Amino acid sequence: MRKNTARHIGIVESRYFTFAHPPDEFILESNDRIGPVTLAYETYGELNEDRTNAVLVLHALTGDAHAAGYHRGQKAAGWWHDMIGPGLAFDTDKYFVICSNVLGGCRGSTGPSSLNPLTQKPYGLDFPLVTIRDMVDAQRRLVRHLGIEKLLTVVGGSMGGMQALQWVVSYPDMVASAILIATTWEHTPQQIAFNEAGRQALMADPNWNDGDYYGKRLPEKGLSVARMIGHITYMSDTSMSEKFGRRTKEGVKFKFGPKFEVENYLHYRGYDFVKRFDPNSYLYITRAADYFSMADYAPAGKSLQGIKTKLLVIAFSGDWLYPPYQAQHISKMCRNAGMDARCHILRSHYGHDAFLVEFDEQTRLYKRFLKNVHETTFGPKNVPTFVKSLYG
Repeated sequence: MRKNTARHIGIVESRYFTFAHPPDEFILESNDRIGPVTLAYETYGELNEDRTNAVLVLHALTGDAHAAGYHRGQKAAGWWHDMIGPGLAFDTDKYFVICSNVLGGCRGSTGPSSLNPLTQKPYGLDFPLVTIRDMVDAQRRLVRHLGIEKLLTVVGGSMGGMQALQWVVSYPDMVASAILIATTWEHTPQQIAFNEAGRQALMADPNWNDGDYYGKRLPEKGLSVARMIGHITYMSDTSMSEKFGRRTKEGVKFKFGPKFEVENYLHYRGYDFVKRFDPNSYLYITRAADYFSMADYAPAGKSLQGIKTKLLVIAFSGDWLYPPYQAQHISKMCRNAGMDARCHILRSHYGHDAFLVEFDEQTRLYKRFLKNVHETTFGPKNVPTFVKSLYG
């Protein structure tokens, strides 16, 4: 795991873009309509004069727009703090980096906890189902709002990788390249099963109340257990053994209390998650991931033919949630369609979370890839000419 000595981004602020104001509405893949729609986003670095250096970072299942830096008064850095910044993989001395919270989320973007303009109460289960494609369609509105016609790259891990792949299929002319990390062509039965176990744990909490818990007691226990289930899949047997072993703690009075350190850790992760995430958003976003199947948009890879977007597909050897064969399948389908797609399997025992903690090899690959994409797409500009960003 990399000990990062480069400069980091300091204080940042989230911004908000609202579109689809009444009487206009945002039409979803299901043909349901919602509006207005707000996306929370953050930007890092500056947009160059030619607007050719924009990078869109797409977060995973329970992530948000806060990818790097610090919010004022808070100690926690963004979730990819060691990858975005001056001299880092996504070098903000060169690139204008954007990250937005997905549609359906609960960290500033419109989702089930948002006010329904028709009732002036939280949507709850009245919020329509959203898909990965809907998330991407909303992001496109944001990118256009920022005055960007073509992105240098879209990059994301896990569900973020699904979004990146969807960008390539939905808007290939807007994406020069894509970096797909620890992701899949479509959710497998096992991946769906883990998500369903989490959803059922959440909905079994009596405080869930069919999604109508706003202003009342939250279904904390159910959401906490759902997070525990998810977190187990993000690690690996090796990383758990190294981190916890079979060590126990003293002072546990209840027979079935968290005696083992690994149990205590899962309890901590579960209850910490409850503080920052809306239970209904968890239901909606996991369902969106489960519905994701690139076979629906590119059957047998045929609709990928003619796409010029360059792909870098990354997997980790110890990831059993999104195992390397799934990355290899993406790469194969894209190459069969005539696309420039390269796949790298990186050695790591950290499991699915490796893309959040393993930085050295990722940084080397991404820097080389982005330099090549910029030069072959926009010309050899080693030092982009920057103008003061209106959005950064």
